[in-house]
Formats: sequence, C-alpha cells, structure tokens
Amino acid sequence: MNAEKVVFSFFIVLALTLNFGFFLGELDDSAHHNIYELFATIFVNLVAMGLKMGDRTQVGAVLLSTSMVANLQLIAGAIVWGYVTQISGVGLSEDTTAVIVSLSGGALIANVISVVILVSETLMSRR
Repeated sequence: MNAEKVVFSFFIVLALTLNFGFFLGELDDSAHHNIYELFATIFVNLVAMGLKMGDRTQVGAVLLSTSMVANLQLIAGAIVWGYVTQISGVGLSEDTTAVIVSLSGGALIANVISVVILVSETLMSRR
C-alpha cells in the first residue's frame, strides 16, 4: 500500500464529506450551517489542492481544477459570511445564508467530480 496515495485519497474524500456536512440542512437557516465547519472545509480543500499540485498528468490537471473551483466558491462563501456579520453589521439573514450555502453547493459538486475521477482512475489503474 502506498502511503502517499492513502493520504491523497483521504484528503480528497474528507474535503467532500466536510463540504457535504456544511451543505446539509435548510438552505436559509443559519442554525444548520456552522461557521467552523465551513472553515474546516476550506482548510481541508486547500490541503487537498496542495497535494494535487504534485501530479503532472492530465487527470492531475483536472483534479487540480476541481479543487480550484471548490476553493474559489468556499472562500467566496466565507467572504460573504464575514462581510455580512463583521463589516456591514447586518448579520446573517435568510437571503445571505442561502447565498453562502449555494456557493458551498457548487463546491460540493466540484468535490464530487474530484472523487468520481479519483475512483475511476483507481479502477482503471487496477487493470
């Protein structure tokens, strides 16, 4: 068993599961979406992206691009959250919570694509 591949796969799957955990719940209810889980998701996605930078194959490029998309959307969601709670002083409304969760939903799709590619590449390399 290759420890490097285990760590690589672990972070890709962890990024997906954390993202799903943040996304799950009522779209506009901020009580269902924890800020710490969002930041954990961003951190793990950044680590997964860093691990994907070492792969110089075509599949590696696609995996890296899915991570970049996920990070962009998650960071945009965190910026929206920070702006409405810290700068504007308005606080989280149903509308802004829906925007944040929708952005994390886009990141969730990118993470699903990444895991599907990882699994398909693993199955293809077995043959």
